[in-house]
Amino acid sequence: MKSTSIFAWSVICVASASVLLGLGAAPSATVIAPQSAAPAKATVRIGVSIPAADHGWTAGVVWWAKECSKLHPEIEWTIATAETPEKQIGDIETMLAKKVDGLVILATESAPITPVAEEAHNRGVLVVNVDRGFLKPVADIFIEGDNKAFGRKSAEFMVEKLGGKGKAKGDIIVLEGIPCTVNSDRVSAAMEIFKAEPGIKVVGQQAANWNRQKALEVTETLLQKNPKVTAIWASDDDMALGAEQALVEKGIEGVWILGGAGMKDIIKRVMDKDPMFPADITYPPSMIATGMEMAAAVLRDGKKAEKLQYMPRHLMIDVDLVTPANAKQYYFPKSVY
Repeated sequence: MKSTSIFAWSVICVASASVLLGLGAAPSATVIAPQSAAPAKATVRIGVSIPAADHGWTAGVVWWAKECSKLHPEIEWTIATAETPEKQIGDIETMLAKKVDGLVILATESAPITPVAEEAHNRGVLVVNVDRGFLKPVADIFIEGDNKAFGRKSAEFMVEKLGGKGKAKGDIIVLEGIPCTVNSDRVSAAMEIFKAEPGIKVVGQQAANWNRQKALEVTETLLQKNPKVTAIWASDDDMALGAEQALVEKGIEGVWILGGAGMKDIIKRVMDKDPMFPADITYPPSMIATGMEMAAAVLRDGKKAEKLQYMPRHLMIDVDLVTPANAKQYYFPKSVY
């Protein structure tokens, strides 16, 4: 990762030091007005556009966004959640009509959201892109987890468990997520590792959209053609649980799964040495709060241009392999995710 200034890192640390997790019901859009009386200067308006809580990780994103907004009552936040790209485009257009000063966007899908993000950028609105990257460099700041490392580390673990580099053997299923840069980076990095092992065969590969029910259905279909798989690379903990359900319903035993993102239920099973889940990969939903903190820091004093000089254009958050040996440090039982 490229080095960043002390100022930028101090901003990031604010987001990381939030309170213990919990989640309440989130409306489609929430406007959080500043609580301070009669501000001397114009109120800063920041819109936060994120996917709806359709699975555990995005539920964590919604919670972190709401918690972070509470830290800055001097800012007028509009937090909107969207189930589809079309809804998210409409949300962002509404925010632009309200003349927001900044947008923090975690895209439902990369391609359809890129044009409206570009429009915002061209209007002079600060754009902070989180997690799922745009297809053009239209964000002032881009924050993401290291998804190539996610794919590489998870695949390397599977290779080791299947016999080691150059000796690994097994038939595996690959479950992909929603079409976006996150999925592309994870899958391409993992497939590069798998293809280097002649003894590993990918006998099924299909998108399950990071959704537990979809993963159940997709895994059932793939198992019909290949019932004797050795392991499943699920690339997400919600999909891993869906894949597990498919195995249980079909009465297939001895298959293990590697998901990812650090869901507390999966981390606990890794910690307890559950053979179904021998490891996991971290991927913190709190990165949305990091993006909000950076947007607030840039905009709140009316010195956007000056402050952007000290901000990283691209911030990549590392991911860690979780095993029974270190799982305890990643287990937070009160976490929403």
